[in-house]
Amino acid sequence: MLIWGLFMKKIRILCWNVNGIRAVEKKGFSEWLQQESPDILCLQEIKAQLEQISPVIQQPPGYHAYWNFPERKGYSGVATFTKEKPTKVSNGFGIKQFDMEGRVTITEYPKFTLFNVYFPNGKQSGERLKYKMGFYDAFLDFVDSLKAKGEKLIACGDFNTAHKEIDLARPKENENVSGFLPMERAWMDKFVAHGFVDTFRHFNKEPNHYTWWSLRTRARERNIGWRLDYVFVSENLLDSVVEVSILPEVIVSDHCPVGIKLRKD
Repeated sequence: MLIWGLFMKKIRILCWNVNGIRAVEKKGFSEWLQQESPDILCLQEIKAQLEQISPVIQQPPGYHAYWNFPERKGYSGVATFTKEKPTKVSNGFGIKQFDMEGRVTITEYPKFTLFNVYFPNGKQSGERLKYKMGFYDAFLDFVDSLKAKGEKLIACGDFNTAHKEIDLARPKENENVSGFLPMERAWMDKFVAHGFVDTFRHFNKEPNHYTWWSLRTRARERNIGWRLDYVFVSENLLDSVVEVSILPEVIVSDHCPVGIKLRKD
Protein backbone atom coordinates (compact mmCIF):
# COMPACT_ATOMS: atom_id res chain seq x y z
CA MET A 1 0.00 0.00 0.00
CA LEU A 2 2.84 2.39 0.78
CA ILE A 3 4.45 1.64 -2.58
CA TRP A 4 1.15 2.33 -4.36
CA GLY A 5 0.76 5.62 -2.50
CA LEU A 6 4.20 6.75 -3.59
CA PHE A 7 3.47 5.77 -7.17
CA MET A 8 0.27 7.82 -7.17
CA LYS A 9 1.83 10.96 -5.68
CA LYS A 10 1.49 13.99 -7.92
CA ILE A 11 3.63 17.10 -8.26
CA ARG A 12 1.59 20.29 -8.40
CA ILE A 13 3.20 23.26 -10.14
CA LEU A 14 1.56 26.69 -10.10
CA CYS A 15 2.63 29.73 -12.11
CA TRP A 16 1.50 33.30 -11.45
CA ASN A 17 2.30 36.82 -12.62
CA VAL A 18 1.69 38.69 -9.37
CA ASN A 19 2.23 42.20 -10.78
CA GLY A 20 4.19 43.20 -7.68
CA ILE A 21 5.09 40.85 -4.82
CA ARG A 22 4.65 43.60 -2.22
CA ALA A 23 1.15 44.35 -3.49
CA VAL A 24 -0.03 40.74 -3.27
CA GLU A 25 1.58 40.27 0.15
CA LYS A 26 -0.75 42.98 1.46
CA LYS A 27 -3.69 41.06 -0.01
CA GLY A 28 -3.04 37.73 1.71
CA PHE A 29 -0.38 36.07 -0.43
CA SER A 30 1.19 34.15 2.47
CA GLU A 31 -2.16 32.75 3.53
CA TRP A 32 -2.96 31.80 -0.06
CA LEU A 33 0.39 30.00 -0.44
CA GLN A 34 -0.16 28.08 2.79
CA GLN A 35 -3.65 27.06 1.73
CA GLU A 36 -2.79 26.05 -1.85
CA SER A 37 0.56 24.51 -0.86
CA PRO A 38 1.85 23.74 -4.37
CA ASP A 39 5.00 21.67 -4.64
CA ILE A 40 6.48 24.38 -6.85
CA LEU A 41 5.33 27.98 -7.34
CA CYS A 42 6.75 30.14 -10.12
CA LEU A 43 6.16 33.89 -9.80
CA GLN A 44 6.71 36.59 -12.40
CA GLU A 45 6.79 40.40 -12.35
CA ILE A 46 8.06 40.67 -8.77
CA LYS A 47 8.80 44.40 -9.15
CA ALA A 48 11.00 44.58 -6.03
CA GLN A 49 14.56 43.99 -4.84
CA LEU A 50 15.40 41.56 -2.03
CA GLU A 51 15.73 44.24 0.66
CA GLN A 52 12.20 45.43 -0.15
CA ILE A 53 10.65 42.02 0.47
CA SER A 54 9.62 40.80 3.92
CA PRO A 55 11.53 37.83 5.42
CA VAL A 56 8.49 35.55 5.33
CA ILE A 57 8.21 36.10 1.57
CA GLN A 58 11.96 35.99 0.97
CA GLN A 59 11.97 32.49 2.47
CA PRO A 60 8.44 31.06 2.78
CA PRO A 61 8.12 28.30 5.39
CA GLY A 62 8.53 24.87 3.84
CA TYR A 63 10.10 26.14 0.62
CA HIS A 64 13.47 26.74 -0.93
CA ALA A 65 13.28 30.17 -2.60
CA TYR A 66 15.24 31.30 -5.64
CA TRP A 67 15.03 34.88 -6.89
CA ASN A 68 16.21 36.62 -10.04
CA PHE A 69 16.21 40.40 -9.72
CA PRO A 70 16.72 42.79 -12.64
CA GLU A 71 19.25 45.60 -12.66
CA ARG A 72 16.40 48.11 -12.90
CA LYS A 73 14.51 48.56 -9.64
CA GLY A 74 10.74 48.19 -9.39
CA TYR A 75 10.58 46.19 -12.62
CA SER A 76 10.30 42.61 -13.87
CA GLY A 77 11.88 39.83 -11.75
CA VAL A 78 10.95 36.20 -11.10
CA ALA A 79 10.98 33.82 -8.15
CA THR A 80 10.65 30.07 -7.79
CA PHE A 81 9.51 28.50 -4.50
CA THR A 82 10.02 24.75 -4.33
CA LYS A 83 9.52 22.18 -1.58
CA GLU A 84 12.07 19.82 -3.10
CA LYS A 85 15.55 21.27 -3.37
CA PRO A 86 16.64 21.35 -7.03
CA THR A 87 19.80 19.63 -8.15
CA LYS A 88 20.85 22.86 -9.86
CA VAL A 89 19.60 26.46 -10.13
CA SER A 90 20.60 29.07 -12.69
CA ASN A 91 19.36 32.41 -14.00
CA GLY A 92 19.12 33.57 -17.60
CA PHE A 93 20.54 32.37 -20.91
CA GLY A 94 24.03 33.83 -20.61
CA ILE A 95 23.08 36.75 -22.90
CA LYS A 96 23.54 40.03 -21.03
CA GLN A 97 20.93 42.09 -22.85
CA PHE A 98 18.26 39.60 -21.79
CA ASP A 99 19.67 38.44 -18.46
CA MET A 100 19.90 41.99 -17.08
CA GLU A 101 16.09 42.18 -16.85
CA GLY A 102 15.80 39.23 -14.43
CA ARG A 103 13.32 37.26 -16.48
CA VAL A 104 14.42 33.62 -16.18
CA THR A 105 15.08 31.15 -13.36
CA ILE A 106 15.88 27.54 -14.24
CA THR A 107 15.53 24.81 -11.62
CA GLU A 108 16.69 21.28 -12.39
CA TYR A 109 15.22 18.15 -10.81
CA PRO A 110 15.92 14.46 -11.36
CA LYS A 111 12.85 14.04 -13.60
CA PHE A 112 12.65 17.40 -15.42
CA THR A 113 14.03 20.91 -15.82
CA LEU A 114 11.70 23.82 -15.08
CA PHE A 115 11.89 27.25 -16.72
CA ASN A 116 10.17 30.09 -14.88
CA VAL A 117 9.99 32.89 -17.46
CA TYR A 118 8.56 36.39 -17.65
CA PHE A 119 8.57 37.14 -21.36
CA PRO A 120 8.84 40.81 -22.41
CA ASN A 121 5.85 42.95 -23.31
CA GLY A 122 6.07 44.50 -26.77
CA LYS A 123 3.36 47.15 -26.49
CA GLN A 124 5.51 50.06 -25.33
CA SER A 125 7.40 50.67 -28.58
CA GLY A 126 8.77 49.15 -31.73
CA GLU A 127 12.09 48.77 -29.96
CA ARG A 128 10.52 46.75 -27.15
CA LEU A 129 8.70 44.57 -29.68
CA LYS A 130 12.04 43.87 -31.34
CA TYR A 131 13.51 43.06 -27.91
CA LYS A 132 10.61 40.70 -27.20
CA MET A 133 11.10 38.81 -30.46
CA GLY A 134 14.84 38.56 -29.81
CA PHE A 135 14.14 37.19 -26.33
CA TYR A 136 11.72 34.63 -27.81
CA ASP A 137 14.39 33.41 -30.23
CA ALA A 138 17.10 33.24 -27.54
CA PHE A 139 14.77 31.24 -25.32
CA LEU A 140 13.89 28.80 -28.10
CA ASP A 141 17.55 28.28 -28.99
CA PHE A 142 18.33 27.56 -25.34
CA VAL A 143 15.54 25.03 -24.76
CA ASP A 144 16.12 23.39 -28.16
CA SER A 145 19.71 22.64 -27.14
CA LEU A 146 18.47 20.87 -24.00
CA LYS A 147 15.65 19.02 -25.74
CA ALA A 148 18.13 17.73 -28.32
CA LYS A 149 19.87 15.93 -25.44
CA GLY A 150 16.61 14.20 -24.50
CA GLU A 151 15.89 16.33 -21.43
CA LYS A 152 12.32 16.65 -20.19
CA LEU A 153 11.37 20.33 -19.97
CA ILE A 154 8.66 22.51 -18.49
CA ALA A 155 8.37 26.16 -19.51
CA CYS A 156 5.88 28.23 -17.55
CA GLY A 157 5.21 31.91 -17.19
CA ASP A 158 3.66 34.99 -18.69
CA PHE A 159 4.36 34.64 -22.44
CA ASN A 160 2.72 38.00 -23.13
CA THR A 161 1.03 36.60 -26.26
CA ALA A 162 -2.38 35.07 -26.84
CA HIS A 163 -1.66 32.21 -29.23
CA LYS A 164 -4.98 31.59 -31.00
CA GLU A 165 -8.24 33.49 -31.47
CA ILE A 166 -9.78 31.30 -28.77
CA ASP A 167 -7.23 32.71 -26.33
CA LEU A 168 -8.67 36.23 -26.12
CA ALA A 169 -12.17 37.59 -25.95
CA ARG A 170 -11.88 40.08 -28.83
CA PRO A 171 -9.40 38.82 -31.42
CA LYS A 172 -10.53 41.00 -34.33
CA GLU A 173 -10.20 44.20 -32.32
CA ASN A 174 -6.66 43.27 -31.23
CA GLU A 175 -5.09 41.82 -34.36
CA ASN A 176 -2.78 44.85 -34.67
CA VAL A 177 -1.93 45.01 -30.96
CA SER A 178 1.28 43.54 -29.52
CA GLY A 179 0.30 40.40 -27.70
CA PHE A 180 -1.69 39.18 -30.70
CA LEU A 181 0.41 40.27 -33.65
CA PRO A 182 0.96 37.77 -36.49
CA MET A 183 4.73 37.65 -35.77
CA GLU A 184 4.16 36.88 -32.08
CA ARG A 185 1.59 34.20 -32.83
CA ALA A 186 3.87 32.74 -35.51
CA TRP A 187 6.60 32.36 -32.89
CA MET A 188 4.15 30.48 -30.66
CA ASP A 189 3.39 28.21 -33.63
CA LYS A 190 7.12 27.68 -34.07
CA PHE A 191 7.58 26.85 -30.40
CA VAL A 192 4.87 24.18 -30.66
CA ALA A 193 6.39 22.86 -33.89
CA HIS A 194 9.68 22.40 -32.04
CA GLY A 195 8.02 19.82 -29.79
CA PHE A 196 6.40 21.77 -26.94
CA VAL A 197 2.80 21.26 -25.84
CA ASP A 198 0.41 23.86 -24.42
CA THR A 199 -0.85 21.70 -21.55
CA PHE A 200 -4.08 23.61 -20.96
CA ARG A 201 -5.18 23.40 -24.59
CA HIS A 202 -4.18 19.74 -24.71
CA PHE A 203 -6.87 18.99 -22.13
CA ASN A 204 -9.33 21.85 -22.65
CA LYS A 205 -10.58 23.05 -26.05
CA GLU A 206 -13.31 25.34 -24.70
CA PRO A 207 -13.37 29.15 -25.14
CA ASN A 208 -13.66 31.85 -22.46
CA HIS A 209 -10.67 30.71 -20.40
CA TYR A 210 -8.35 33.64 -19.74
CA THR A 211 -5.51 34.52 -17.36
CA TRP A 212 -5.25 38.32 -17.69
CA TRP A 213 -7.84 41.08 -17.58
CA SER A 214 -7.33 44.84 -17.91
CA LEU A 215 -7.74 46.66 -14.60
CA ARG A 216 -8.97 49.80 -16.35
CA THR A 217 -12.24 48.60 -17.85
CA ARG A 218 -13.75 46.19 -15.29
CA ALA A 219 -12.84 43.54 -17.84
CA ARG A 220 -12.63 40.78 -15.26
CA GLU A 221 -16.23 41.19 -14.19
CA ARG A 222 -17.26 40.74 -17.82
CA ASN A 223 -14.57 38.11 -18.55
CA ILE A 224 -13.10 40.17 -21.39
CA GLY A 225 -9.64 38.70 -21.06
CA TRP A 226 -6.55 37.23 -22.66
CA ARG A 227 -4.81 33.90 -22.02
CA LEU A 228 -1.21 35.05 -21.67
CA ASP A 229 0.04 32.61 -19.01
CA TYR A 230 0.98 29.08 -20.01
CA VAL A 231 2.57 25.86 -18.86
CA PHE A 232 4.27 24.14 -21.78
CA VAL A 233 5.98 20.76 -21.58
CA SER A 234 8.26 18.99 -24.00
CA GLU A 235 6.50 16.14 -25.81
CA ASN A 236 8.55 13.53 -23.93
CA LEU A 237 6.97 14.73 -20.64
CA LEU A 238 3.36 15.00 -21.81
CA ASP A 239 2.32 11.52 -20.63
CA SER A 240 3.13 12.56 -17.05
CA VAL A 241 0.69 15.50 -17.10
CA VAL A 242 -2.54 14.39 -15.42
CA GLU A 243 -4.30 17.68 -14.69
CA VAL A 244 -4.31 21.33 -15.77
CA SER A 245 -5.85 24.36 -14.12
CA ILE A 246 -6.59 28.07 -14.39
CA LEU A 247 -7.57 29.77 -11.12
CA PRO A 248 -9.59 32.89 -12.06
CA GLU A 249 -11.05 33.12 -8.56
CA VAL A 250 -7.65 34.36 -7.33
CA ILE A 251 -8.16 38.07 -7.98
CA VAL A 252 -5.37 39.96 -6.21
CA SER A 253 -3.41 40.55 -9.45
CA ASP A 254 -4.49 41.39 -12.99
CA HIS A 255 -3.27 37.88 -13.84
CA CYS A 256 -4.48 34.66 -12.22
CA PRO A 257 -2.46 31.51 -11.46
CA VAL A 258 -2.26 28.59 -13.86
CA GLY A 259 -0.92 25.13 -13.17
CA ILE A 260 -0.42 21.46 -13.88
CA LYS A 261 -0.15 18.25 -11.93
CA LEU A 262 2.46 15.68 -12.92
CA ARG A 263 2.37 12.01 -12.13
CA LYS A 264 5.47 11.22 -10.08
CA ASP A 265 6.73 7.92 -11.41
